Amino acid sequence: MTELLEKLDAYKKEIDAVTAENEKQVEEFRIKYLGTKGLVKSIMGEMKNVAPERKKEAGQILNEFKQFVETKYETLKAASTNSEHTASSIDLSLPADDFPIGSRHPVALMRNRIVSIFQRLGFAVAEGPEIEDDWHNFGALNLPAHHPARDMQDTFYVQTNPDWVLRTHTSSVQIREMEKGKLPIRMLMPGRVYRNETVSARSHCFFHQVEGLYIDENVSFADLKQTLYFFVKEMYGKDVKVRFRPSYFPFTEPSAEMDVTCFICGGDGCNICKKTGWVEILGCGMVHPNVLSNCNIDPNKYTGFAFGMGIERPAMLKYGVKDLRLFSENDVRFLKQFTGAI
Repeated sequence: MTELLEKLDAYKKEIDAVTAENEKQVEEFRIKYLGTKGLVKSIMGEMKNVAPERKKEAGQILNEFKQFVETKYETLKAASTNSEHTASSIDLSLPADDFPIGSRHPVALMRNRIVSIFQRLGFAVAEGPEIEDDWHNFGALNLPAHHPARDMQDTFYVQTNPDWVLRTHTSSVQIREMEKGKLPIRMLMPGRVYRNETVSARSHCFFHQVEGLYIDENVSFADLKQTLYFFVKEMYGKDVKVRFRPSYFPFTEPSAEMDVTCFICGGDGCNICKKTGWVEILGCGMVHPNVLSNCNIDPNKYTGFAFGMGIERPAMLKYGVKDLRLFSENDVRFLKQFTGAI
């Protein structure tokens, strides 16, 4: 027992004098003293030479020695870590790391631009849910069950409840606003919509829309045309050419589509304008009396107009983008081009 105590005292002096300047030396200490073939493991093996009546005392002494070595190891480890991060090892004169400047998405840029133009005409912004019930997405918009116009929408239905759909247009928000009964209404409805369409350079299964609604007494188609003329001139410039074409929408009567000259090809014809030189940017019309009635608005007293446009197509014209898919691929090389854009 006396011999064991003398050995431990000698080892403690040896261990107490050990220093380590880096992690490598700390690891060497651990292996030498605490490893599976280290000193602590070896000294523990001498318990077999201790007399039975003194084994308990020897066990306590050896455990204290092990704790002493472990404490020394943790001290060396902490000191080594701190020494590698001292101020002397850091050049405080170096400039800070640059933070990359982000950019707004071109669709968000275009949405904000469209909203700001119509806000100058007194339009407020309203939003609604992207998962809609059949009534707000179809029924209230003069599209009853089995109406052939429903086939035009290519709708995504919610599998657990066929009465719920991913909205095919933000017209559903128009219905929600009209149901509130607060007249007159002058609102914009921006948001994401979904249709089961083939993904290509000109179409996608999800895209963004901005729809507008104005309801008051004595609202006419002339009011609609002048509102849209103002929008196009502010968006594309005073020299842009515009044309209205008669069209059909179940929720407006009369209905029209509005085209502008294609800025990609300058009117010469390209894949974006289908070689016509014109690009349709929105559909519009006078709100159908049935839609007003469905929302408890008297069609004999009130009239109104509505319009709707995709955001991606004006963005393509504004920024010269030739493939719609670029907007949703999250290619940083593409998005960086809009840094600093407003």
